[in-house]
Amino acid sequence: MSGYDPHFLPVPVPLPRPLGDDIVRELDYPHFTVLIDPRRRLAAVTAVNIDGSALHDLPRTGEWRLDPRIEADEQAGPDLYARNDLDRGHLVRRRDPGWGEIDDARRATEATFFYTNAAPQASSFNQSKELWLGLEDHVLEYADATDQRISVFTAPVLAPDDPEYRGIGIPRRFFKVAVWATAGEESRLEAAGFVLDQSELIDVREGALAVPRLGGFRTFQVPIGDIETLSGIDLDPLTEADVLAGQGARGEAGWRPLRTVEDVQLG
Repeated sequence: MSGYDPHFLPVPVPLPRPLGDDIVRELDYPHFTVLIDPRRRLAAVTAVNIDGSALHDLPRTGEWRLDPRIEADEQAGPDLYARNDLDRGHLVRRRDPGWGEIDDARRATEATFFYTNAAPQASSFNQSKELWLGLEDHVLEYADATDQRISVFTAPVLAPDDPEYRGIGIPRRFFKVAVWATAGEESRLEAAGFVLDQSELIDVREGALAVPRLGGFRTFQVPIGDIETLSGIDLDPLTEADVLAGQGARGEAGWRPLRTVEDVQLG
């Protein structure tokens, strides 16, 4: 399997990795890679190359399954999602690696159904979650001048105080960083970072999962340096490419709440 290609863009972008010495399992799939944190049983980071000019609109095929290359107890499987209000949220979206030759594209989309590429998300669906699901499309459209090539890094924020449910810490936040290259002989990287917050939708205080009727997902555009601090993932090469660089204070007070894609700043 090819995995994430750090040379996919005109300017190399290395695969982000956790800061420190945490153990991860590196799993390559067609056009994307997942680094699994075996202790948390969820992805520490995922990385996908997307060629928007060669994407196929394929029907949904594939079934959720464990990846046999690592132990079953190192990945959160079907028991986590049974009989509750948790969705198996794709980290690498089903359609994103589905480009190139049609058979290769189909294999790539089906590979997104490994549980290693899933993370628990509240099933409530509102405008903010819909916005989160469409961010890659918005960036692809913006990057049209560079043949619509982007690389995207997505993961749950694996915080030490995440509430536990069925032996799994349920992440309250997710991050996404999209990176592309400008057109021309002197190509340079540009990048944008985002955070999805589901804190108001996850409650395990009574020992069972509860998804309150009130509250909802919140989506923000966030300085990439903040995402690195929040997630513990090394994003240093992308902090200078951040379209928000030099535009105000770091920290949550400076995060840009997003309601529609028109609120996203990319240039």
